[in-house]
Amino acid sequence: MIFHEIYGCYYKSISEMLKLALNNELDNNTTKKIIDRYAFNESSLEILPALLGQKWQLIDRDFSTPIINSPSLPLTTLEKRWLKAISLDKRIALFDIDFSFLGDTEPLFLPESIKYFDKSLNSDPFDDPLYISHFKTVLEAVKNKKTIMITYTNRRSITKSFRCSPYKIEYSEKDDKFRVYASSCRRTRLLNLASIDKCTIDSNAHLTDTDTMQDLPMYVVFELSDQRNALERVLLHFANFEKEAEALGDDRYKVRLYYDKNDEAEMVIRILSFGQHIKVTQPDSFVQLIRNKLKMQYEFSKEKRKMFDE
Repeated sequence: MIFHEIYGCYYKSISEMLKLALNNELDNNTTKKIIDRYAFNESSLEILPALLGQKWQLIDRDFSTPIINSPSLPLTTLEKRWLKAISLDKRIALFDIDFSFLGDTEPLFLPESIKYFDKSLNSDPFDDPLYISHFKTVLEAVKNKKTIMITYTNRRSITKSFRCSPYKIEYSEKDDKFRVYASSCRRTRLLNLASIDKCTIDSNAHLTDTDTMQDLPMYVVFELSDQRNALERVLLHFANFEKEAEALGDDRYKVRLYYDKNDEAEMVIRILSFGQHIKVTQPDSFVQLIRNKLKMQYEFSKEKRKMFDE
C-alpha cells in the first residue's frame, strides 16, 4: 500500500503515537489530536478500535507500548522511483519541493506514459514562469490570509483590476486547471488562475469582516449501513471532500459531506451510485434533488420500455 491515501496517513499517525508512548506521553486526547493532524476526521472510527481492541497490538489499553525502539520509515527504492516520477510532473514546480535527494534514481514511469481521455486540451501553462509566480503569490495569500491586487481578464476579454482576499485554490482534473476562490466586495469570485495578468500582495490593505465574507459550503448528510464494506467504499469514493463521520451503532454510520455548489449535480449522481446502502437525511433540498433524479430515471426507463414494446 505504498503512498496509499488512507494507509499512508495511518502509518504516519501510528508512528507519531508510538513515539509519544515510548516517552509515556500518550493519552486518549493526544491520540485524537494526532489522528486529526495526520489522518482524516473519520479515521478515528478505524484507528482507535483497532488499537484499543488489540487488533493492532502496538499500543495497550493504558496507552503504553511493547515496542522498544522509536519507529522509523525510511524510503524504499520503489518509493524513491515513485517520487522521481512525480517530480517530472509540470505541476510540481508550483510547490517548491526539493527532490535533489533522489539523485539519478530511475523514475517508475514517465509523464508521457499516461494517456488521458475526456480531458480538456486547453490546460493551464504550468511551466510558464509568470503563471508559477502568480500561483505562489496566491498560495502565500491563502496560507497567511493576505490581501492581493489582481489584474484579471475574464472570458469576455474584459480586463479589470481589483483587490481581493483568496481563501481556497481548487484543481480541476478534467479541465487541468487551477481556480481561485476569493472574497471581494461582499461576494465570492471564482477566478481561473491562468487568466490572471498581474498579481501582487497588497500589504497595506486590510479587508473588513464584511469584505471577506465567504459563501457557506453546501453539505449533505446521509446514513449508511456497512454492508459489503460500504463505509470504506464511501470514504474512498469521497476522499477529496471534507467530511465528518459518526458511528450510530449496529454497523450504521452518519456522514456529513461538504461540497461546492457547482458540484451539486455530480454529487447527486455519485451518492445514488451506492444504491440502497445510503439514505440521504439532510438537508430537505438535497433530499428533493434525489427524489427528482430518481423520478427522472424512472420516467426515462418507462419511456424506453414503451419504445421496445412498440
